[in-house]
Amino acid sequence: VGAIYVGIAQRLIATCRLHDSDPHVYLSDVLQRVGQHPAADVAQLSPGLWKQHFAANPLRSALHPRSK
Repeated sequence: VGAIYVGIAQRLIATCRLHDSDPHVYLSDVLQRVGQHPAADVAQLSPGLWKQHFAANPLRSALHPRSK
């Protein structure tokens, strides 16, 4: 069962890289956003659509803020 979740995480990271997105920035943003994002628009949180909608102003992690 653990291998399934590792595979999902690896797939998300690889997809971020395919879309030229920083996986750390993506995951930090999406993990904060997922609880408040409308279920009807959940596709916007996939790496490709996330880049179009949220990459310009991502939510940052309070533990590891990054500036670019």
